[in-house]
Amino acid sequence: MTAVTIPRDAITGLVLAGGRGRRMGGRDKGLQCFDGQPLAAHVIDRLRPQVGALLISANRNRDAYAAFGAEVVSDETQDFAGPLAGMLAGLRAMRTDYLLTAPCDSPYLPDDLGDRLAASLSASLTGATSPPLAAYAATTQGPHPVFALLHRSLADDLAATLAAGESRVRAWLARHKAVQVHFGDERPFYNINTLDDLPTDLPRAP
Repeated sequence: MTAVTIPRDAITGLVLAGGRGRRMGGRDKGLQCFDGQPLAAHVIDRLRPQVGALLISANRNRDAYAAFGAEVVSDETQDFAGPLAGMLAGLRAMRTDYLLTAPCDSPYLPDDLGDRLAASLSASLTGATSPPLAAYAATTQGPHPVFALLHRSLADDLAATLAAGESRVRAWLARHKAVQVHFGDERPFYNINTLDDLPTDLPRAP
């Protein structure tokens, strides 16, 4: 039996930068400076080589994000509905079969995230009568559901899920029997949550 493969050019990357930044005092998290450049730039630098195309999900400061050289997409609603809304915007805008998502506050994300999620999803697709359409990362510390690989066919269901008021990423993925892919190291999933996590001697964007 021939194994299913998912090439990189069949995957669009999506940087999730559409949040309110509540724990950042309302600042746009992806534009905060970390180790010499905006957080989103770190994520873009690590995600871009893993995919065939790149999108950024942002609901404000669109011009600043567009300057990173990727198409910017926004949520269908203006209520900052969370990561699922950003994922939906990405699924609607992409021109590939798969979407690889990562949050803008994870500057060390794995440089093999896409390959490992794709490999695990491909293995599950081979010979399956009801194959899963998504995969996401996990470590011994727990699941990391916003680091996910999603098939384009999930868009309509995700839209209905959001319309029903559901915003929990893990619950939605579980309903689709998403493949959980274990990574041995927690450090690549470290995320910047608050201003206290940023160096104090660097400028901070609005």
